[in-house]
Amino acid sequence: MKVKEVPQDNTVEYYEGIKRACYAVNDEGKYVIVPSNGWSEEEFINRLAVDELVVNLEKTRKAVLAGEKSPLAYHMERRQMIPEILGKTTGIAVFRVKRHLRPGIFTKLKDSLLERYAKALAITIEELKTVPQN
Repeated sequence: MKVKEVPQDNTVEYYEGIKRACYAVNDEGKYVIVPSNGWSEEEFINRLAVDELVVNLEKTRKAVLAGEKSPLAYHMERRQMIPEILGKTTGIAVFRVKRHLRPGIFTKLKDSLLERYAKALAITIEELKTVPQN
């Protein structure tokens, strides 16, 4: 995309009027950073992605309340983490993170382990043990 072709659609939902940087090719054929007010197609795609994240989070919340998953699953979903990422962040083996997604095992975890999860998820231990009721 050339500098003059960088979209300036004034999307406000996701960027709230703040310009963002885009790469474009200048007249000399070099890549340069060009400010953009957004792109309507990009805003539409972002909206779809966020809507899907909300649906997935709600499914996980209901699964936790039904006793099918541990609260850890909800908070991982909320932070868009997978067991591999959370395992690397906490220093806990991935197979253990996956085991801790089971409610029966999660309820038996020591506070020292819960603290590692809470720190990685930027929440308190109390928050880690619960999910919103509605």
